[in-house]
Amino acid sequence: MLNRYEPVIGLEIHAELMTQSKMFCGCRVVDSVTAAPNTAVCPVCLGMPGMLPVINRRAIDFAVRVALALGCDIQPHNIFARKNYFYPDLPKGYQISQYELPIGRHGALDVTLPGGRTSRIGIRRVHIEEDTGKLTHRDGGSLVDYNRSGVPLLEIVSEPDIRSGEEARAYATRIRQILRYLDVNSGDMEKGVLRIEPNISLRPRGSDAFGTRTELKNLNSFRALADGTDYELTRQAAVLDGGGRVIQETRGWHDTRRETFSQRVKEEAEDYRYFAEPDLPPLLIDPDWMVAARAALPELPQAKEARYTDAHGLSPYEAAALAEDRAVAEWFDAVIAAGGRPKTAANWILNDLFRLMNERGRSIADLPVSPAAFVALLGRVEGGEVNGASAREVLAEMVDSGGDPAAIIAARGLSQLSDEAALAAIIDGIIAANPDAVANYLGGKESLLAWFVGQAMRATRGQGNPALINRLLRERLEARRSA
Repeated sequence: MLNRYEPVIGLEIHAELMTQSKMFCGCRVVDSVTAAPNTAVCPVCLGMPGMLPVINRRAIDFAVRVALALGCDIQPHNIFARKNYFYPDLPKGYQISQYELPIGRHGALDVTLPGGRTSRIGIRRVHIEEDTGKLTHRDGGSLVDYNRSGVPLLEIVSEPDIRSGEEARAYATRIRQILRYLDVNSGDMEKGVLRIEPNISLRPRGSDAFGTRTELKNLNSFRALADGTDYELTRQAAVLDGGGRVIQETRGWHDTRRETFSQRVKEEAEDYRYFAEPDLPPLLIDPDWMVAARAALPELPQAKEARYTDAHGLSPYEAAALAEDRAVAEWFDAVIAAGGRPKTAANWILNDLFRLMNERGRSIADLPVSPAAFVALLGRVEGGEVNGASAREVLAEMVDSGGDPAAIIAARGLSQLSDEAALAAIIDGIIAANPDAVANYLGGKESLLAWFVGQAMRATRGQGNPALINRLLRERLEARRSA
């Protein structure tokens, strides 16, 4: 159905900024899910007559930081504007936003899609505005909580360069990661602090003209973004194939029915009657401020991933998994700085440390294992002092209560048995006690070697050197073949 059409998709991403106070007043920013309704409000954010807004400098700093990270040109002169529309969650009857002169323009973001293909998505604008209140709909009416009204809200608008729901997901996922790296947004989509709105249209393949678009409102999961976008593309194609006309409108996504539904006719920019906010002066961003903001940027996730693959020889999957969270990436960097071997450390972190953290509900921030202690444990594995199974026991205790790996190994008697004569005696006893298994092995069932290894590991209470046990078993069994 879609073969005749080219999808054209642009995303608007709305991110609440993690400032202490609201965008234009001194009210504290509170959790809109857990805080008592309407307890963080004042005459300014309630839109009372005669109240004057004041710009939150910290919010502007965050916005500049994001715009720089996305490769935007920073506009040294920009203004706030009134975006006029009436809705119950907007007490003033207008929203203070930016339109003609935003903070950042003309950026770009490269995203990697399944299969390794890279796509470049243009960033049209990065601007700042105030959030609206929160509506709770009940039978017979709606309730409004204005705690969220006036919270600094960053809007990142892409160019219409996206061609599928999966590409939209990849782009939005990377934006969320960057926002978290910059410590400007928590990325908690369930709480609504990050909301995504795709603008979706179709045009005949080979055409440069844009089709009529619809907008999906306030999606709060990447799955909803991908599935909602793909559903809407299929719906529009069916409308066009049936001789119908796509209506420009906003639509919602029904997560249970897995379908979109109409909400209201979509406004155009002129419907909002933008004009310069008369109560705020033009915002001038000093060049020194931009220099300082650029210098304060951390190493961003794509740069980390490239460094992990180029300098440390990690696979793209390993690099992406370690760079996903900034705190994890910095912990991994500290492990390498402490002398850890990159491939070995990555394997242990991704397969063992992450499993233990998930089981115990720990984050890297509250992990009682220092990078140096982790490297010390890996060094004892590589040096043959403890085998992998015992090292995992040690790591589990370190995750639970900290501690020095050498002390834990000594206290629990987990030192690896690598005495060849002692292991040979144990293996000879196992072979002598299992003549049928020996006969089957010599008869061609060589997979039984793993069974013999298991018996030897059990006899050594898991402390035998696996590599040495394998060699000794193979030598002794093969010796019986030629006997």
